[in-house]
Amino acid sequence: MRRPGDGMMFKRSNYNRYQLKKIEGFFTRFKITAILVVILIIYFIFFASKISYLQPESPSKISVQKLWNTADSGGWRPSSTPRSNWPPPSSESNGFLRVRCNGGLNQQRTAICNAVLAARIMNATLVLPELDTNSYWHDDSGFQGIYDVDYFIKSLRYDVRVVESIPEIRKNGKTKRLKAFQLRPPRDAPISWYTTVALEKMKEHGAIYLTPFSHRLAEEIDNPEYQRLRCRVNYHALRFKPHIMQLSQSIVAKLRSQGHFMSIHLRFEKDMLSFAGCFDIFSPHEQKILMKYRKENFADKKLVYSERRAIGKCPLTPEEVGLVLRAMGFNNSTRIYLAAGELFGGERFMKPFRAMFPLLENHSTVDSSSELTENTQGLLGSAVDYMVCLLSDIFMPTYDGPSNFANNLLGHRLYYGFRTNIRPDRKGLAPIFIKREAGQVDGFEEAVRRVMMKTNFGAPHKRVSPESFYTNSWPECFCQVSGSNHDDRCPPNNMMEILEGQLEKEMTNVTSIGDE
Repeated sequence: MRRPGDGMMFKRSNYNRYQLKKIEGFFTRFKITAILVVILIIYFIFFASKISYLQPESPSKISVQKLWNTADSGGWRPSSTPRSNWPPPSSESNGFLRVRCNGGLNQQRTAICNAVLAARIMNATLVLPELDTNSYWHDDSGFQGIYDVDYFIKSLRYDVRVVESIPEIRKNGKTKRLKAFQLRPPRDAPISWYTTVALEKMKEHGAIYLTPFSHRLAEEIDNPEYQRLRCRVNYHALRFKPHIMQLSQSIVAKLRSQGHFMSIHLRFEKDMLSFAGCFDIFSPHEQKILMKYRKENFADKKLVYSERRAIGKCPLTPEEVGLVLRAMGFNNSTRIYLAAGELFGGERFMKPFRAMFPLLENHSTVDSSSELTENTQGLLGSAVDYMVCLLSDIFMPTYDGPSNFANNLLGHRLYYGFRTNIRPDRKGLAPIFIKREAGQVDGFEEAVRRVMMKTNFGAPHKRVSPESFYTNSWPECFCQVSGSNHDDRCPPNNMMEILEGQLEKEMTNVTSIGDE
């Protein structure tokens, strides 16, 4: 028997189930919609990034005005002060270390840094390094004629003991000079070679003579204090003699009196062109000269110009340098200081560059003193070029592969205030120049800018092989005043810090010329 209200309850129950199903359906549709939206977002992010990667980038703009200023340091400052226990040289030395530094001025500079480090490793007394100047420069000025000896010895007094010559010894009533045992170190020798082979001979003979001494100590050493010692030598202790500094300052002051200036190391020279095997753009007579030079100075190897050019192994021509600068936004009012040896091929290669940038100078045109005129290709001329390039607003090496001059300067400019460098990516630029030579000029400058925007303009950056420690000593020789990483923080003041401050003050006196 049906009770009153049963129908109503049945209807209400059906209605509730209907409403519940309706709500469940709504939530189901909402979930499906939400899932579809998430899928679409993921799809858009993933494929949009792929499309933007595959599509050519929009034309990049480079601010020339910003390039005249220093690069962003990211809160880092140069500091080669020891950060851990670093005792002064022992009162008892294991013997004397003599070295003969071969090559050009900057190859010798790295050899001097290595010699100081080798002396520290062996607890040896370093004899003032010998510079092999005659064979390379036909210049016999030596260490004493280029560097400030007293300053060098004083600056390193907390690191190594340095003497100008091996002292005489008295034996059996006779006075004679200690004879050093000659050794030829392996190229890029590890520290272990110095603590075993070299040290054993030093203790046996009292003195050793390492020759030749270029690239005879490994650059990558897993000891930041040893690397910081290299920086103390390179960027503090190795100071040119006062008359070279004054001559350089005079040239910089004259260039700066008319505004900003850029320095360019134009490595379009016989030795580099021969080394690179880039002959085809020269006359038959010039090609014979280059091939003869290569045969006499480099290993026999078949080099195909088109292949070398395509992978950026050829030095940029003066015209290509000008085209890069113009694409970046520099105009014919840009003042340029050229640091270069004798350009191969003569004026016909310089003419296009000079047409784009007529305000060209070198140390002879800025300063016509007899001293520079007579020594333009010697150690003096190279030292002056080095200082002017160091102090210039912008430095541009056109071939920084095996070029010690360019590589050392890049490292020095990084250490002294992250000064702007323009480093052409020859490999990236090569296909652009090849297309231009084939008549494809549309979009040339935009393509150059895209390549150059990917390069580093002087800011701190990770060192990646084959980049040399002498080109980029970050982070070992840098610190942060308020760094989050304890190991990166600048050390507290101590005697070495005071010395470093004094040395930085000396450098400030030089660089302040450009600010007057």
